[in-house]
Amino acid sequence: MDFNKRKIRLGELLVETGAITQEQLEHALQKQKKTNLKLGETLVDEGIITEDDIAKALSQQLNLEIVDLQNINIDKVVVGLVPVNLLKKYTMIPFAFNENNKNILRVAMENPLDTYAQEDISIITNYQVEPVVATTRSIMLAIDKYYGQDDVKSALKQYAKEKKLEIEEDVQEDEDVNSSPIVKLVKEMIDLAVRQRASDIHIEPMEEYIRVRYRIDGVLQKKAKYNISVLPAIIARIKIIGGMDISEKRKPQDGRITQVVDHVEYDIRVSILPTVFGEKVVMRLTAKMALTREKSQLGLKPYELKQFDYILSNPHGILLVTGPTGSGKSTTLYTALSELNTSDVNIITVEDPVEANIDGINQVQVNPKAELTFASALRSILRQDPDIIMIGEIRDQETAAIAVQASITGHLVVSTLHTNSAASSITRLEDMGIESYLIADSVIGVIAQRLVRRLCPVCKEAREATVEEKEFMGQDVDKKITLYEPCGCAKCDNTGYKGRIGVYEIMTMTPALKTMISKREGAERIKEQAMEEGMRTLRMSGSEYVLDGTTSFAELVKISFDV
Repeated sequence: MDFNKRKIRLGELLVETGAITQEQLEHALQKQKKTNLKLGETLVDEGIITEDDIAKALSQQLNLEIVDLQNINIDKVVVGLVPVNLLKKYTMIPFAFNENNKNILRVAMENPLDTYAQEDISIITNYQVEPVVATTRSIMLAIDKYYGQDDVKSALKQYAKEKKLEIEEDVQEDEDVNSSPIVKLVKEMIDLAVRQRASDIHIEPMEEYIRVRYRIDGVLQKKAKYNISVLPAIIARIKIIGGMDISEKRKPQDGRITQVVDHVEYDIRVSILPTVFGEKVVMRLTAKMALTREKSQLGLKPYELKQFDYILSNPHGILLVTGPTGSGKSTTLYTALSELNTSDVNIITVEDPVEANIDGINQVQVNPKAELTFASALRSILRQDPDIIMIGEIRDQETAAIAVQASITGHLVVSTLHTNSAASSITRLEDMGIESYLIADSVIGVIAQRLVRRLCPVCKEAREATVEEKEFMGQDVDKKITLYEPCGCAKCDNTGYKGRIGVYEIMTMTPALKTMISKREGAERIKEQAMEEGMRTLRMSGSEYVLDGTTSFAELVKISFDV
């Protein structure tokens, strides 16, 4: 690297390329003094620039290649060259040797201007360093993939060693608790899960070992296996940070943890259940910001967005979002609330539990011990002069009756129900004992939804659809149709899928539907009428994603099997 490049600093370079302004740089530098973070991290945290934009600017200005480490398989020889703590310190990872000169090591760096880091790697490995650019996220994911389990294993070894040492001599009390191996192990477990986009972590005691699985894109994947002897220590640590009772091992317990991973705050709901071989833990991970998305990110098609906006423009009535557990109902509700959250309305929610905190919204947590149930909370809320009420879930006749009453008296009520389709939500309310004329009067729209996994764009394979598949999707049997199948590559962790997208069935209330509901004509007739008026069923919406290659036929079958 020549001398001129050494003198350039990241901030100056970004200003030169026009990626940020001088004022933004000065603001970030002021902020950096307080936080002691790297400048790049501060710029991203403040929302001034994205990691991808920093990488592009560095690449153009320094004439360096950008690499996506998720598409590269790193050789074991390269993995063993540098200790992981150094890689994390500098946010860099060596990934290959130069093809023309095996004495040159190619290193992906978040900041290739960091000459000290390059010198360190050069001294340790005895190779010349050739820097290339990669985003921080890409580097951290690669470090987790190739070194993550090493960190965990070394923590476990250290734990076992300490346990034996404790018999011979007392461990010093003033030791830093954050550096203890089990603390590291639990933190590492959560960090790894977040970086792999997991929604849940399962820690399951078997007879002779502990199995750790992550739920990624709705499917459980086995990630690790530990000796059963570390289970009590792991459980104790999770109970401490989750605010639970350590001494209670026979009852189920619930807790909550907040952890920051890569500068994003995660809210983790913990459930502990006693099983035959010990306590099983499930941790549900939610980014504080993930539930409040832009409408455009929900996966609503243009015509569905129009329907969604039309329903939300009603001044009063009930909007129901339905679907099984894990179908994205909460995300849709929170998105709707964020859309309606202006300074001139009073929004109050009743939830069990509150899943994400939103500025400007009054959120109430159900607490049966204090006799604060959905129904009792709703009665109090109605005396709080609300404009919009969100009910986490309509579970019983009492809650349903108050919700209907509130909507008729001029409030907009949004809530969820566990039903399979939009039309069956109406009959569910009837089954709960709500009069049909009240349902017809109050319900303004029903959104049934599911989530399907997106096919990995890198490795999906095309094939021709069979006659049965064409019939299932309501397509012309004689027409040639191409479908795509999951294959599996390094980019998608060999699953064939990456990410998920929502599939919707939106039923907007019309005069004809109101009449049918008042006459209690049943879910089938309501569905037929809604389809005549332009409603697209889950199967029809899902088929569009299969035909354009977004998802596979197998995913469509999963969501439309019971509809």
